[in-house]
Amino acid sequence: MPRRPIDITVPDLTGKRAVVTGASDGMGLGMAVRLAAAGAEVIMPVRNRRKGEAAIAKVRHAAPGADVSLRSLDLSSLDSVAALGDALREEGRPINILINNAGVMRPPYQQTTVDGFELQFGTNHLGHFALVGRILPLLRAGRARVTSQISIAARRGAVNWEDLNWERSYNGMRAYSQSKIAFGLFGLELDRRSTAHGWGVTSNLSHPGVAPTSLLAARPEIGRSEDTPHIRRVRALSARGILAGTVETAKLPALMAATGPDAKRGALYSPSGLGRLGGPPAEQRLYPPLRSAQEAARVWRASEELTKVSFPTA
Repeated sequence: MPRRPIDITVPDLTGKRAVVTGASDGMGLGMAVRLAAAGAEVIMPVRNRRKGEAAIAKVRHAAPGADVSLRSLDLSSLDSVAALGDALREEGRPINILINNAGVMRPPYQQTTVDGFELQFGTNHLGHFALVGRILPLLRAGRARVTSQISIAARRGAVNWEDLNWERSYNGMRAYSQSKIAFGLFGLELDRRSTAHGWGVTSNLSHPGVAPTSLLAARPEIGRSEDTPHIRRVRALSARGILAGTVETAKLPALMAATGPDAKRGALYSPSGLGRLGGPPAEQRLYPPLRSAQEAARVWRASEELTKVSFPTA
């Protein structure tokens, strides 16, 4: 049976500046195409320049006349994050939309960032935390909406406060869940602090469900030489329209959260099908690990300390 088409309407974004991390392939590339087609100027910060140039060509092919450009960013390096922040602040253009989409999942063995953090925690959460802090003046100037892409893995687990870098006993999946829980708590705390301090920024969360994206595909840059068995199963389910979504549908919750006129601050958007694995995007109840404001404040304080990036209090 053919799939029933699933899509959303992205409003006119003419005159808006959007930044999408992880836009060199998969969901992020699809988001960049849709934002550019809606009239936004799209900035694509990428780690691999050659891959980024190929992605830009795809955006321009899909959206002729697109205003799209690359910047350099390696989220696993706080120096790289700082350099991008400096470059964007020097340009001085307000940012209206930020989709924190990039991430890594379950490297084949324990790895650390150049700054010594567990790779998933450092890349998925701390890198994005530092980026938001570095460009906050531009986000404030653009009264931006910030959408942070978490994962269905955030529905259970916790922040491993006794061993944030998993140096004592490493579990790749639990470390991934921690990174996405911390990231989600940050996104919610960002909205609370913006409201409290009058920053004018709104923040919400999205997750793509389960789809055959590149997260568990071959990733030589993190030591994965071939696709995992899990991604092969997901591809098979997706192709048959069973539970899982597609790369095309997986980008929709983030687009809804980032551009939807009715999207709410402090909310979570995800697929609405069985198990929230696939289906049309919609607002969903926050997962239990994301509901504690006290835990979110603790994540915020720890992240400022670890990254040495401080946010203003006014």
